[in-house]
Amino acid sequence: MCLGIPGEVLSIEQNAAGIAMGKVSFGGIVREVCLAYVPDVQVGDYVIVHAGFALNKLNEEEAMEVFAMLEQMSALTEADAEGGG
Repeated sequence: MCLGIPGEVLSIEQNAAGIAMGKVSFGGIVREVCLAYVPDVQVGDYVIVHAGFALNKLNEEEAMEVFAMLEQMSALTEADAEGGG
């Protein structure tokens, strides 16, 4: 099983080899991501990223649903760690 995390594309540029790379924000943490597999992506789009590669594009509504689920999982984990679960 792999875990893909949604992020918002902040900028796009070509690297020295001509491969599209982008700065992607994951809730305020910005990482460089390879965008070669999503050639139609634009700044402001959301992508699912795994191991430094954007695998597919998703709309903002889908991204927000994933963010909400991740927050719920985090809250459950914290409650369990505190003995509340």
